[in-house]
Parts: sequence; C-alpha cells; structure tokens
Amino acid sequence: MSIRGTGEPDEQDEPNSQAGPDAIRVSIVDDDPMICQSVSLILTDYSQGRLNVVYTAYSVEEALEKAKHHAVDVVLMDVNIPGGMDGIGGTSAFRKLPGTPHVLILTSLSPSGMAERAIEAGAEGFVSKTDSPQEMIHRVVGVYEGTPQFNAASQKQLLRELTAKKPMGRRAGARAALDELSERERTAVILSAQGLRNNEIAEKMFISERTVKVHLSAAADKLGLNRIQLARLVERADL
Repeated sequence: MSIRGTGEPDEQDEPNSQAGPDAIRVSIVDDDPMICQSVSLILTDYSQGRLNVVYTAYSVEEALEKAKHHAVDVVLMDVNIPGGMDGIGGTSAFRKLPGTPHVLILTSLSPSGMAERAIEAGAEGFVSKTDSPQEMIHRVVGVYEGTPQFNAASQKQLLRELTAKKPMGRRAGARAALDELSERERTAVILSAQGLRNNEIAEKMFISERTVKVHLSAAADKLGLNRIQLARLVERADL
C-alpha cells in the first residue's frame, strides 16, 4: 500500500480479485495509513469474497472525491480525522450521496459526546479497531443488511450521553413553559417558589396582595399546574 505523497496508486483503488460479483463495496476513511491497510486486509482476506474494499482515504475530503468515481455500500469512518471536516461531518456528507451508503464509525476510543453526535449525523453503528476479523465482517454485513451495529461499549456510551442530556432537556422544557407567562406572572411564580408568602411577594413587586393572587392564579390556569407544581417547575428551570 502506498503512503500519501509517494505518487503511487493505492492498492485499495484496484479491483479485489477475491471479491464476488455481489460483494458488498466498502471504503475505509482514516488518517492512519496503517489502519487503512490492516482493516482493508482483514475485510478482504477473511470475508471469503463477501466484501470488496473499493478504496481507502486519509481524509474526508479525499474520500468524498473518490466517492465521485467509486460507489460504495458501506463506509468505515474514523471520527478524529484532521483537516477541514471530521468524521461526524463526513458521516453526514456520505449519507447525502446518491445511494445513501451506510456509515459505521471506526474507532478505538470514545470521545465524550461522540456516540450521540454520530447517530444524529446518520451513522448506523460502530466498529472497533480492536474487534476480531469475524466481528468486523459481521458488523459490515449486518449494517448493509439493515441492522444497526452497536457493541457493548458504544451502547453504554450512548446511554450515558442520553442520560446526561435528559436533565438539560427538562430544564429547557421548564424554562420554555415559564416563558409562556407574562413577565409579572413569571416573577410572582418565581418568588412564590422561593418560599415567599403573598404579602411578601406584593412588597417586592410593589403591587397589592390581591394582584399577586391574580397573577398566580393566571399562571396556574395557563400551565395547568397548582402552586406546588409551579414551584417544582421553577426548580427544574434552575432559575
């Protein structure tokens, strides 16, 4: 296999003589030439002609250029690729190509937030660079056949990220609900949630106690919540 800048053709751009006519066409995108070479050899030598590595590329831009001339069914995409576009952006770009190739994230580490971002970009699973040859081939064939591919590590990380994001989603939802109130109603609700009595709220807002009750009642009606629920809403909003 050639290294960038040598001027020699990439072996992976040559037809794979072992591949059958119905072989799944694969591309490998990783900035490490050794990874490209080793993964290519694994998929070629161990798949009994089921997989055909059409090309490898060392950047997303190079891969997209080659994709203009070589259609593929599955892309193995590294995440941390230096250059103008990382693997997340590359995933999104490949999923927009004609034929909509499947994308598996090729990774050895799991950067924080990577799993969820990859899924949002269109990735359908993960392949570890340390997977056995049989496991790699199983995941490529599986995603081609329409089955998402998540190993135990990627499943755990995705669950962690979704769990971590949930409180943020609840806070945003609570704040959006409070934004439906008028400024006066919102202020009265927040002061009430802080434990102030109606007369104390009236003093702070320079209004009558009766008007405080009107604001709190209007807020409760708009949001369909009682006073205790309004206080919990303020708590979730983290105001």
